[in-house]
Amino acid sequence: MAELNENTAAGDFRGGRRIVARAATWIAAVVCAVAAAGPFAPDARAQSPTADQAKPKLTSEMCLSCHGLEGFAPPVTPGEKQFPMVLKDRFLGSVHGKLQCVECHTNVTKIPHDKVEVRVSCVTCHESLLEAAKDDNKPDRIAKLSGVIDMIGRYMKSIHAQPSEADQSHTNATCYNCHDAHYVYPKGTPNYNWWRLNIPYACGSCHTAELAEYKTSVHGQETLLQGNPKAAICSDCHTTHDIQDPFLDKTQLLITQNCGSCHKEQLESYQGTYHGQVNTLGFAYTAKCFDCHGYHTIQRVNDPRSSVYPANRLQTCQKCHLDAAKGFLSFEPHATGHDFNRYPRTWIASKFMLLLLGGTFSFFWTHSALWFFREYRDHQQQKDRPHVRAEALDGNDGKPVVYYRRWPAIWRIAHLAFAISVIMLVLTGMTLFNADTAWAPVISHLFGGPRVTGSVHRFFATAFLAIFFWHIAYVFLRIGRNWKTFRWFGPDSMIPSWSDLNDAIGMFKWFFGLAPKPQLDRWTYWEKFDYWAPFWGVTIIGASGAMLWFKGFTATYLPGWVFNIATIFHGEEAVLAAGFLFTVHFFNNHWRPDKFPLDILMFTGKMPLEEFKREHLIEYNRLVEQGELSKYLVDAPSRPMTLASKVLGFTLMGCGLFLLVFVIYGFTRHLFAG
Repeated sequence: MAELNENTAAGDFRGGRRIVARAATWIAAVVCAVAAAGPFAPDARAQSPTADQAKPKLTSEMCLSCHGLEGFAPPVTPGEKQFPMVLKDRFLGSVHGKLQCVECHTNVTKIPHDKVEVRVSCVTCHESLLEAAKDDNKPDRIAKLSGVIDMIGRYMKSIHAQPSEADQSHTNATCYNCHDAHYVYPKGTPNYNWWRLNIPYACGSCHTAELAEYKTSVHGQETLLQGNPKAAICSDCHTTHDIQDPFLDKTQLLITQNCGSCHKEQLESYQGTYHGQVNTLGFAYTAKCFDCHGYHTIQRVNDPRSSVYPANRLQTCQKCHLDAAKGFLSFEPHATGHDFNRYPRTWIASKFMLLLLGGTFSFFWTHSALWFFREYRDHQQQKDRPHVRAEALDGNDGKPVVYYRRWPAIWRIAHLAFAISVIMLVLTGMTLFNADTAWAPVISHLFGGPRVTGSVHRFFATAFLAIFFWHIAYVFLRIGRNWKTFRWFGPDSMIPSWSDLNDAIGMFKWFFGLAPKPQLDRWTYWEKFDYWAPFWGVTIIGASGAMLWFKGFTATYLPGWVFNIATIFHGEEAVLAAGFLFTVHFFNNHWRPDKFPLDILMFTGKMPLEEFKREHLIEYNRLVEQGELSKYLVDAPSRPMTLASKVLGFTLMGCGLFLLVFVIYGFTRHLFAG
């Protein structure tokens, strides 16, 4: 009996709904008929007697007299979606407000009308309007409509235009799934912010789970609760018409860049980190903004729910760095050298390295410039004999030129290995350091990506260190054999002495014409500086590089801000080393007038005796007095050896000059950007 009563009640309810629906239909018909015959109806007396002219013209005002009424909606059958009312003022203020409703709802020809089906094609309509604007020669309208057509073209390539997985006969989303045709506003119009604040709901009609998460985020609360139109909405991160699968690398890279549209300072500081540099090179495997801060549930940093809140940060880091230790907690991912108040350690390290670079280059570039002009002037005045070229195999009297063996094979091999290692280290390191330059991504892709480039970098770093420590062991072994008689500050020692200071002062006097050029011993003061500079460089670059390479070990014993300091020291010291080698070192040994354009001594190991006598007169006289000069006299290098040395020398020099341009361009961009 209860079941019968329930069914009877349900039947009565359905019957009541049918009665209400019929009444609503009748009322709607009456209202629409009145509207058609009322003040919006065309004047019947002005019409001709033809049937077509007898039909009333359906205007938007006539449609809105019903559809613009609050609470009005056409009756629908159970389960059918009810069409919402149209907000008259907002519609008339939209870009489509000047159109008549029937221009889109073409199947509506009378009032009251049958069920409305949207038959208009957004693409066809805008293409037709563009052609009409071109025919009428209206530049402003052509520009606007061309922009719309461009948006349509981008949409056709997006994931929304692809067939739905659930129903292959339909696309994922059409124009009117995202845009309510009644409310389309360009920027700067009165209703634009109102439309923008409703975009999350438009997206959420399909992406319900994402909308629910977004509502809990700081972005969602600012937008949906506070009504802040500047807060991030879906299209700010995912773009508008170009939306792609968020799991694609190119999409994730784009979203990261879009974060910087609002968080510009944070994006710039992020791009200075290893994560950001790899990202800038076009690879998405390192941490991006949303990997640390979350996706749709982003919270403020000081919110305990935030993934980067101090209590949650280590767990977040361990998503990528499985060996992340407690030191990661104090790492400053957005530290810059431009904000002392927030990042004092990074600021101090940055300014120290800038002073070191500026001081070093200022002194040695000035030294090189003065040397060049003085030596060039002496050549013009014929005060010095010209440089004896390696190809001058015959003396003036027809006898072979005697050569002096300055470098044995072991040192030449070590020098070549050093040179190749340095070039590869600078190439692979500066590709990452200057990731925002035009050619860095090209070089990175040629290597096969940052992972491969990093492996190559570490390989040559290991090779460089191996040669360096072998050299130290070899030198100590040789000194150890003669440690009782070895003179630590003698002519064979590379340890600087007061005589080197006197030589440097004498050179500056010569630069300014105050004294003749000083006579030099076996090792010049600039050669000793070239020798000891790598000890400083290897210590700074090697130690900082090891810290960054073995992050987990470093963070176990040291605070995370050490990574910030190590990154600065590693990169800036590399710039100093590369700039010095490819300018000062090249000038001292190849580019000054006595040597230009190339000295192949370091490849053949031999130099003409006359040149040795002129450049190292003190050592020459000592060898003559001791009767040991003949031990070092050798034949000239063969023509094949000379040619191979020149090819190798110019190749290495060309690589160095290319890298010099790369380094200077990237460094100055960073310097002036800061």
